[in-house]
Amino acid sequence: MDFDLRKTAREKLIIVAHRGVSGGNIPCNTISAYEIALRQGADMIEIDVTMSADGELFIFHPGMEHAHLNSPGVHISALPSCEVKKLRFVNQDDSATQFGLNTLDEVLERFKGCCYINCDKFWEHPREITERIRAHGMMEQVLVKTSPHGVLLDLIEEYAQDVQYVVILTKNAREAHESLKRRKLNYMGQELLFSDESSELCQREYLDALRRDGILSWVNSIVYDYHAVLAGGHSDDAALTQGMDAHWGWLARRGFDFIQTDWPLMLKNYLSESGLLYRREA
Repeated sequence: MDFDLRKTAREKLIIVAHRGVSGGNIPCNTISAYEIALRQGADMIEIDVTMSADGELFIFHPGMEHAHLNSPGVHISALPSCEVKKLRFVNQDDSATQFGLNTLDEVLERFKGCCYINCDKFWEHPREITERIRAHGMMEQVLVKTSPHGVLLDLIEEYAQDVQYVVILTKNAREAHESLKRRKLNYMGQELLFSDESSELCQREYLDALRRDGILSWVNSIVYDYHAVLAGGHSDDAALTQGMDAHWGWLARRGFDFIQTDWPLMLKNYLSESGLLYRREA
């Protein structure tokens, strides 16, 4: 499989599975959850990366030990890797599962040549994560994201200037765009977070201008906290309870290149049936 994000985005809307697909006894951020997401039609999987006390990189969302491991007071960052490997995810009923934490190396090797990968929490360990991406020969498959904070951009220029990079923005998108073009980065796209439809960040004119500069646009329909509005109210929740066309359809017609979702199968089916999945100029 050839990997070229810009080419893929010209051909279709890219569906990103947030932490894979979890439910029942299968936890998020596990190889099984990612395999299910790909079978459901995701083009990209989103992985969270954290580090043990002795420097081993694991797939886990930092700070969610209590929720996903039922381990109050436990912090992976304070444990040696031998102890982290003993931990087990809990299911949606808070019962222990057979699933342990995968290492970043395990996930990269399993999905090498299979799909695109979004490496989240990259900003916490940019040098170490980049080393593993390079070691697996997956530079074209993986993209990373951070806020536009100058210190973070300096770190990426130092350690990861060849890694495909997406900046996370809530404001001042045009200024950030011009600044990033001058940086020594493999600047690929913008993740745009906006609270209402009037935001500059979701205007078709702006997204088209980005595309003319070869920059892709990312939107989140996920809901991790209902108080945090990520896409002007056009969330997975709204799509599934109020109407897919009014919400997923709005995002697709607006012209975003990526939609990150917790419901990849239903999103793909909707986009296919509505003629919005393959909507780019080939």
